[in-house]
Amino acid sequence: MSTAKKEYKRVTVKSLVEMKSNGEKVSMLTAYDYTMAKIVDGAGIDVILVGDSASNVMAGHETTLPITLDEMIYHASSVIRAVNRALVVVDLPFGTYQSDPKEALRSAVRIMKESGGHAVKLEGGKEVKDSIKRILNAGIPVMGHLGLTPQSIYKFGTYTVRAKEEQEAIQLLEDAKMLEKIGCFGIVLEKIPAALAKRVAESVSIPIIGIGAGNGVDGQVLVLHDMIGMTHEFNPRFLRRYMNLYEDMTKAISQYVTDVKQVDFPSDAEQY
Repeated sequence: MSTAKKEYKRVTVKSLVEMKSNGEKVSMLTAYDYTMAKIVDGAGIDVILVGDSASNVMAGHETTLPITLDEMIYHASSVIRAVNRALVVVDLPFGTYQSDPKEALRSAVRIMKESGGHAVKLEGGKEVKDSIKRILNAGIPVMGHLGLTPQSIYKFGTYTVRAKEEQEAIQLLEDAKMLEKIGCFGIVLEKIPAALAKRVAESVSIPIIGIGAGNGVDGQVLVLHDMIGMTHEFNPRFLRRYMNLYEDMTKAISQYVTDVKQVDFPSDAEQY
């Protein structure tokens, strides 16, 4: 079992590489607003991902595709104001980097300048290499994302496990090595076979953060609202719920409704 080797008052991209070198696993969760980010940061998380999953859990969209750059900047700004220790990584949303490296740079610069985020994350391998290089050349840290890439859901047509076939697995490994070579500080691997994820982690010197990628990687990430049980309809194998807030909040709100209807709230002690 991994144990902490060093205390970090402030986590940086350099800290994550050190953690991998020291055998310390990296903890990562999403957050999208000030209040939640304050709690997550205070609990000792290493990395907060302002994910485009806000499109799903905050806005109610079916996919991550509809969320805009302005909306991502809004969420990231809210998170940054809450954080004292964690590294804050912000997703570049769909359509802001795929086709034009100059547009990719403009999008990344806006996130860094307008939100105060510490790094950006984008999906894809060799097909977005030029965009990543353009962003890195401007001094902006980049985290990659391989395997299941939700922004490409209509290309895949399914959220099933990726890279089970040999050719796709070989390409994923090559993409991971390429991302390391051009300067990415880390990579998220989503929903791929555990053996392949472990192989990738052992093949590169940068940290590999898994979600549905087994325990042979350098760290783990989950969507906060899934992990604490605010959502209840999403139940993939890789998700461990540490709380059942959906049930607890439903009971509390229902009790509040009852108390108001029965004039039990506010009581004499709760009045001025």
